[in-house]
Amino acid sequence: MTIVDLAGANWFKSSHSGSQSDCVEVAWLTDGRVGVRDSKDTSGPALMFAPGEWDAFANELRAGGFGSRP
Repeated sequence: MTIVDLAGANWFKSSHSGSQSDCVEVAWLTDGRVGVRDSKDTSGPALMFAPGEWDAFANELRAGGFGSRP
């Protein structure tokens, strides 16, 4: 397991989340990876995706996959 310091990451929520507190936050990391974390536990663990993995995930969501709503 690799530990990455995410203290300087610029985390943001989707504009579709509105004022809801049950959200994920995303950060574009300097090495090209994408970080994802729970907005309720900002000091907790984060997932990291390679750019291609993130693109595949986002494209599947846009296509209505994973049980997402349009």
